[in-house]
Amino acid sequence: MSLFGRGRPTGSLFVQVLTFTGFTLVAAQAISLILLFNLPPPTPDFYRLSEIDQAFRGPAPTFTDRRPLEVRTQADAPRPAMEGRQAPRIRAAVAQELGIAVDRVVISGDPGPFTDRRVIRTLRNRLAREGLREEHFLIDPFQVGVRRTDGRWTVVRPQRAFGLNAWQRGILLWFVLAGLAMAPIAWIFARRLSAPIRALANAAERLGRDPRAPPLQISGSAEITVAAAAFNDMQGRLRRYVEDRTAMVGSIAHDLRTPLTRLRFRIESAPEELRPKMNADIDQMEEMISATLAFVRDATRPGERTPLELSSLLESLCDEMAETGAETAVERNDKVVLEGDPMALRRLFSNLLENAVKFGGGARARVYQEGVHAVVEIDDDGPGIPPADAERVFEPFYRREPSRSRQTGGIGLGLAVVRSIARGHGGDVALLNRSGGGLTARVLLPL
Repeated sequence: MSLFGRGRPTGSLFVQVLTFTGFTLVAAQAISLILLFNLPPPTPDFYRLSEIDQAFRGPAPTFTDRRPLEVRTQADAPRPAMEGRQAPRIRAAVAQELGIAVDRVVISGDPGPFTDRRVIRTLRNRLAREGLREEHFLIDPFQVGVRRTDGRWTVVRPQRAFGLNAWQRGILLWFVLAGLAMAPIAWIFARRLSAPIRALANAAERLGRDPRAPPLQISGSAEITVAAAAFNDMQGRLRRYVEDRTAMVGSIAHDLRTPLTRLRFRIESAPEELRPKMNADIDQMEEMISATLAFVRDATRPGERTPLELSSLLESLCDEMAETGAETAVERNDKVVLEGDPMALRRLFSNLLENAVKFGGGARARVYQEGVHAVVEIDDDGPGIPPADAERVFEPFYRREPSRSRQTGGIGLGLAVVRSIARGHGGDVALLNRSGGGLTARVLLPL
């Protein structure tokens, strides 16, 4: 089967994903370049040695554009010690300002990502513009420790920062805005890729409800169109397989009527004591053949799916059976509407109600919605069934009643028809023994 209604392929799924990934990488690089050229590098907090000395002498100076200095006492010297050509000079300058020996001063600091010559030159130019004399300064983070006479250390350092600084907030804002700008493109691309896959999944679900559903019409990438073509071919083969098997069973059942007719004529020459039993066997075989032909005819009849209100259908069936003296009632009656074959569903629930009346003395039905499914439950007060037979009773021509009497057990196709109709609508049916006695037939149908 060819792919009907197939649109022109939009290219390989691999190519589409690769294209979008490449576009995303290019966009990310473009955003990085915009940040690099438009956002100036952050200027770290710096502190002149005079300000640090003032913090040691107390009280610590206050700043409007920088984090304040804090003074603390600890048992050990700050680590690691700062290295470089300027470190001894700074230590000597601090010791001179405080009037102490140089070996009592320890400076610890992390150069960080910004403490290069360009930043230092920028800071010196800033000091010159502000009219301040040039002097040694330290760039955050750092710690200046002075050993006291009792062996402990007084340490001055900038207060620890909490949260993001202004430069980090600017970077974060840029990336948030870039993400918001890329979100619609990503959403369109994801929807474009997922739409054919979603259509394929819907077609597979629809095939479970209606094997005669039209072929899948889909357009998309090369891989999707190949999968859709394979799906349509599979659907056609399954439909032909089921139709061929059903037609074969119907032909066999139809052809068996001829030898049965000949047997009925030959019974006339049989002994008188054997004729009633032989006639009964032939009648049973003819009824089985008629039921089989009816089953095949219903299975091959293309039923029209229309909106159907289940509670009304159950109520009408129970009213009709009540007119003949059967004890039937609808206990719970939710308004549940689904797309289904009215004739087939009528036969499904009629068979279950008749079984409940025949084997349980009466039937009580409920209709309600459970998630995305319609649920119909039919209770009886009969003896129930052994758990081992809960699935076997749905097999064609299987009867738990051993006498094979047409009056007590039928021919064994009723529940097979029920399950066939339920699964033809994408649902299923199960028989459950109730704890208080009796049996519940539970039908689950998708909405």
